[in-house]
Amino acid sequence: MTLRFALIAGCAALTVAGCSQQIEENASANYAPVYPVEAPETASLMPTGGIYGNGSMGLFATDRKAASVGDILTVKLSERFAATKSQNASTSRSDEYGVNLPSILPLNFTGADLASGSESSFSGRGSASQSNSLTGRMSVNVVRVLPGGNLEIVGQKKLTLNNGDEYIRLTGIVRPSDISPDNIVESDRIANADIKYIGAGQLADAGKRGWLSRAINTASPF
Repeated sequence: MTLRFALIAGCAALTVAGCSQQIEENASANYAPVYPVEAPETASLMPTGGIYGNGSMGLFATDRKAASVGDILTVKLSERFAATKSQNASTSRSDEYGVNLPSILPLNFTGADLASGSESSFSGRGSASQSNSLTGRMSVNVVRVLPGGNLEIVGQKKLTLNNGDEYIRLTGIVRPSDISPDNIVESDRIANADIKYIGAGQLADAGKRGWLSRAINTASPF
């Protein structure tokens, strides 16, 4: 019975690990490179009389910065963020009430006055801090040239390790003037940047709470 339970648990663990890898493999399709459509080569001269078109590098051209769909651009990741937050709050309230009852009976009742009071107080304190850092380099593709000349970029780097895969994914918009002469752009110069660092496999699954534990924690009123 114990061996059978162990086999079932092992198969379930392998299935869950395989599912996480399959999910990330399917997501990788959104970061596939985009290739430009190759135009047929013609030997005719340009309308201006030159021998090089606008998309040609020329004989002595040295500017190889990304500018067209399909071009490759190197992104230098240098993301560092730190945030802290603290909050203090306190309230207090005290009330007293007194009522003097008139003598409406022929008998003289002493001590008939009523008195009441209430008091409440609250004090709360909270603090939070978080820091993140991501450094390195990766190459991306230009997938679209926007009307203003800015470049939309998409890229992914996949690292296969012993017990799983690591994915670094990036999308955003780059201004051509922010690209250095050696075709590198800093990550903090990318507009609408979406940078994801995702793990899949046994190591990544080991750092996550299981689905049954999450369900119990969600349903628990404590």
